[in-house]
Amino acid sequence: MALSRAVTLGLRAAHGGARASQKLQSGSNCLLQRCTSPYNQVFRNSGSLQNVPSPGGAAYGIFVGVATLGGLIYVYRTLHRDKTRYSERLSAIKTIKENIEKQENPGSTVESKEVASDKQEKQKEEVPPPAALPSHVPFLLIGGGTASFAAARSIRARDPGAKVLIVSDELDPPYMRPPLSKELWFSDDPDVTETLRFKQWNGKERSIFFQPSSFYVAPEELMSTEHGGVSVLTGKKVVHLDVRENKVRLDDGTHISYEKCLIGTGGTPRNLPAIERASEEVKQRTTLFRRVSDFRSLERLSSTVGSITIIGGGFLGSELACALGKRAQQTKLEVVQMFPEGGNMGKVLPEYLSHWTTEKVKREGVNVISDAVVKSVTYKNGKLHITLKDGRQVETDHIVAAVGLEPNTELAKSAGLELDGDFGGYRVNAELQARNNVWVAGDAACFYDIKLGRRRVEHHDHAVVSGRLAGENMTGAAKPYWHQSMFWSDLGPEVGYEAIGIVDSALPTVGVFAKATEKDTPKRAAEESGTGIRSESDDQGVIQPGNDSPAVTPSIPAPAQQGDAYGKGVVFYLRDNVVVGIVLWNIFNRMPIARKIIKDGEQHADLNEVAKLFNIHEE
Repeated sequence: MALSRAVTLGLRAAHGGARASQKLQSGSNCLLQRCTSPYNQVFRNSGSLQNVPSPGGAAYGIFVGVATLGGLIYVYRTLHRDKTRYSERLSAIKTIKENIEKQENPGSTVESKEVASDKQEKQKEEVPPPAALPSHVPFLLIGGGTASFAAARSIRARDPGAKVLIVSDELDPPYMRPPLSKELWFSDDPDVTETLRFKQWNGKERSIFFQPSSFYVAPEELMSTEHGGVSVLTGKKVVHLDVRENKVRLDDGTHISYEKCLIGTGGTPRNLPAIERASEEVKQRTTLFRRVSDFRSLERLSSTVGSITIIGGGFLGSELACALGKRAQQTKLEVVQMFPEGGNMGKVLPEYLSHWTTEKVKREGVNVISDAVVKSVTYKNGKLHITLKDGRQVETDHIVAAVGLEPNTELAKSAGLELDGDFGGYRVNAELQARNNVWVAGDAACFYDIKLGRRRVEHHDHAVVSGRLAGENMTGAAKPYWHQSMFWSDLGPEVGYEAIGIVDSALPTVGVFAKATEKDTPKRAAEESGTGIRSESDDQGVIQPGNDSPAVTPSIPAPAQQGDAYGKGVVFYLRDNVVVGIVLWNIFNRMPIARKIIKDGEQHADLNEVAKLFNIHEE
């Protein structure tokens, strides 16, 4: 369009030049007639000028037109180049603007790889990286349970400036497990699953956590803290232990070196083979009770489902049965407990006492099914169908498997640590040491008992005491582990027992019982002593019996007739006529006496006389 306009202007200019020439010819003998130009001479020789256009005027017109046309073409090209550069500049500016908008609103358009890369680099520059974890710590404790916390406290007691890092695969800081199957279920607090606070049998309130979060130092700040402290790295798991390089690797690839290391990994709840073989629908409706998350889940289920079946008749299964039975008395929940033994605690208590305990659990509103071996579990029509080997079937909404604990020993392979083939767990020496600079405490430790032989114990008190001793030895104490740990179980606030040593119902037993009084309950004992969690976590001397004991009344040797005869008493477990285990039934705060009897390792002609040491006949 612009070029055609330029040509038009040039032609107009040529036409205008021709007209100007004609005007010059018609006026006063135009100067062209006087011209002596060779052009004029040629034209004269060829004929008259009147019929021939003036060549000078035509040439001038053409010259002006071509010059104008050339100028216009030059202007056009210049303007076109400027316009092209202007358009390119506008396009570049528009592209930059769109890229900026895309970075500010990444979801509005699809970004190019270059823009996305620039955005990522910009984000890396603007967002500060997370604080780095320490690459080296003096004391590294693997596992966030009771044993690790006890070790940390012991290390800090001997070395106030020590820096301790606990690595835990749980999301919570160290806490006590016993209340998860005991006191928490008897709380009146509707928010107990969130607060995790409970009233002890003595009425005092406390949290299941050993210390509040403010007690711990952030892991990133541990090594820079002037006076040391204890840090807990939660949600992380140690997957590799190099005992030669004194180094561990976490599941996220992080490496941490140490000077002293404790393995306090505890254990994992066992499952039933019938459930392991079952469908995903069955597994999704089964709880392997162990952690805070399991308590929260089961507590919520107890108010939403119609029935819960507990498989297992040991400590945990019986405690949960009584706890849920109490809940069932207030709701329409149906609670079933089944186990292969003849009665509750059948592997621990003598048969007569096991039957008594079973009747106690039934009175709590629990449907107890003994001699029950699970063959298969299926899910259909919205229910779990449990089939026993003898053909009996049970329908339920949810299953709680409480059939024991498997020690966590995954680190043995990478570390080259020895495992015990009979009892499981890491084999350790008398000082709880597995290798140079590596100790083991709690459920995962298989230690040698100088009185009872090699053992592995899965109880709170053992975790406390073994963790404490391991912590001392990690700071150079070099003490042997001779402590006889105790354990306890409560079937609600009215019936409970404490035990020590080897308590196996397969051993010969002698029981001495007396009539119970109102104060012979876990609740009253806790109220009088002021203690809550019954543990030998503090050093206690042996209580020597006084000479002012009340008069002895006739004792009731077991077995005896089923009834109220088992109000309170002592059960001795014998091996080669030597007491190797003791159960204190509704007798409390007498554990130091039981410990001394086992430590002495003497044969006793009359265990009725030994029972008098526990003052079981006092009113």
